[in-house]
Amino acid sequence: MSNHVYKHVELTGSSEESIEAAIQSAIGKASQSLHGMRWFEVVDTRGHIENGRVAHWQVTLKIGFTLD
Repeated sequence: MSNHVYKHVELTGSSEESIEAAIQSAIGKASQSLHGMRWFEVVDTRGHIENGRVAHWQVTLKIGFTLD
């Protein structure tokens, strides 16, 4: 088994649909410029309320990726 060194970045994804869609949004966007992504950790979850209903979700993630 090889040793890995990871770097991580913190991102916030948002979605009007769900928490999971907000996570996918952040990971999908990160995958356009980061390679070697291996894990994520949900750091914070919050939402925006309009007219007594959830208008959208915001999820902050740490995304870990391996260094070259």
